[in-house]
Amino acid sequence: MLTLRSVGFVAAAAVAALWLVGPLPSRAQTPATNDAFGEELTLNAETIVFVKGTATLDVAHDTLVTAFKQLHAFLDSRGIKPAGSEMTIYTEFDDTGLQFQYLAGVPVAEEPKDISPGGIAVGKSPSGKALKFVHRGSFDSIQNTYDRITHFVVEKDYDSQDLIVERYTTDFATTADDKLVVEILILLK
Repeated sequence: MLTLRSVGFVAAAAVAALWLVGPLPSRAQTPATNDAFGEELTLNAETIVFVKGTATLDVAHDTLVTAFKQLHAFLDSRGIKPAGSEMTIYTEFDDTGLQFQYLAGVPVAEEPKDISPGGIAVGKSPSGKALKFVHRGSFDSIQNTYDRITHFVVEKDYDSQDLIVERYTTDFATTADDKLVVEILILLK
C-alpha cells in the first residue's frame, strides 16, 4: 500500500531514518525558484485515456516513456488531441518502495468510443483537495523533492490519501530528462 512514507520511492530504511531525524530546517523545505511548494488546491476529475502497469525504480523513466508513447500513438491514430498534461497516478508501492503500480494517463476532452485491446482504458483522474509541489530537473533527482515533500507534510501534520499524482508540464516522452517540470500532487483526506 502506498503511504506518504513511501512517497518518492523512499526505501523503508530511509523512512525510518527520516522519522528519527525529524523535519529539515525550513530553508531546506522551499525550492530555489518561485514554484509551488505545498500550495493547497482542489483537483477536478478529468477524463483520461490510460494504461495500467507495474514497474521498478531502476526502469521507471523508460517504462513511463513507453507508456506515454503508446497513449499518444493511440490518440493520434484516432485524431484525438490531448486536453491537458500527461500524468502518472501512483496507486501502490511494495513494502520496499522499489516497485510500484501506476496509471499513465493523458486527459482528453471527450471519452473515445473505440477503445482497442492492448491495455488502453478510459477513466477519471483523481479529484479533491491536494497539495501541489513542483520539481524541476531529472527524473532521477526527483527523490530529493519527495524527501522535502515528506518533511513538509509531516511537519504541517497533513492527513494524506494513499495516492500520488505527477503531472508533467513538459512532454515526458520527448523532453530532455534534466529539463523536466513535474507537478507533484499529494491528495488529502
